[in-house]
Amino acid sequence: MHELSMADAIIKTVIDSAEKNNAIEVLEVTIEIGELTLLNPEQIKFILEVLSEDTILEGAKFNIEVIPAKIECSCGYKGGIGSNDELDHYNPIISCPSCGRGNFKIIDGRECNIKNIKIEQEE
Repeated sequence: MHELSMADAIIKTVIDSAEKNNAIEVLEVTIEIGELTLLNPEQIKFILEVLSEDTILEGAKFNIEVIPAKIECSCGYKGGIGSNDELDHYNPIISCPSCGRGNFKIIDGRECNIKNIKIEQEE
């Protein structure tokens, strides 16, 4: 369950950033998760809420934005990979929707970023 370790890293990063900016409360956190990370957004959100208890993040709103996979293939195709219903956590297989081959570069879909943090500061 790599969602737990990822959520823990997110919490630690947000707390560190909030403290460096003299926050008294974190109001909202937006996180981008690429679909190729195979992280479950609902699990991440739940774990973030649990791990935020008794911290400066308690009660913060967690927004998860899923970033679709995008590839650039040697055949000239550039775009999404189509339906991700066939992606398996243990054996993700991706092929170009245009030519069916696997000779491509992944452009989007592998990220897991903290996009923004809304805080309340001391006056």
